[in-house]
Amino acid sequence: MQKMMSAEELARDGRFNRTKIEDSIFDPRNARLQEIQATEGGNNLRHDSAQSPDAARALMHGIFVGEIQALEGAGRTCWDFDIGTDQDEVPFELKLDMARQCWDEARHCEISIRLNDHMGTDIGEFNENVFLFEAACNEDPILRLTGVNRALEGLAIDVFNTMRDFGEISHDPILRFCEDWMLADEVTHVKMGSDWLRKITANDKERQAKALDFQRTVDKLFSLGGFRGEHDDAPVHLAKKFREQAGFTDDEIYELVDIAAEAAADAQARNAAMSA
Repeated sequence: MQKMMSAEELARDGRFNRTKIEDSIFDPRNARLQEIQATEGGNNLRHDSAQSPDAARALMHGIFVGEIQALEGAGRTCWDFDIGTDQDEVPFELKLDMARQCWDEARHCEISIRLNDHMGTDIGEFNENVFLFEAACNEDPILRLTGVNRALEGLAIDVFNTMRDFGEISHDPILRFCEDWMLADEVTHVKMGSDWLRKITANDKERQAKALDFQRTVDKLFSLGGFRGEHDDAPVHLAKKFREQAGFTDDEIYELVDIAAEAAADAQARNAAMSA
């Protein structure tokens, strides 16, 4: 089997429609998004929002395709690096953790398929971007740990926590239970990334700093122009308690708050320029 494959080679059947995340998030022609921003301050997951059912379905479908890519990405890390030549960077114990993550993600895929059906969503009804898998294709295993396990799995903590709360306020015990179940796994996945990052780069602070810079880039992109943040109108807030459990320091959490605020400010400036 090929090693170090690219995202362009990722196989999908005819139900899936692939798009770039930049296009799906920042397209100023998206009239529906503009309408939501104008009438509801951008938070279309509020329980009293007329848009919340469709917004929840879209987010759930995004979770589903993210779980597929997380499964594929963890599997690639198990395969791409040979024991022996990469022993120092990808020890066997790290591969075991990635194999455990594959098992978790496969279960998440099954749960997410059933939740999509429960919420009235067909596979492929919403677009798929493959940025998560792109991060998992990085030739540097340390960047995979920061880009996928700490940044994108960290986002999953925030999203699952939000969806769990949405299930509670919308009186959907099935959604709440499933999201709570998967949230526990995501905390474990992020903790594995945090622990291995610090262990492998303990004697190479320059490389650790480079990896954390890559994580900041991914975190800013996936703050989704204000979709995730600490402001009242953000649909997804940082799940600080669970991030602490996953190995994030207080300083790292505060930095994430700042990164999310920067992403929101950039999006507002871009929208204002497009409207001018």
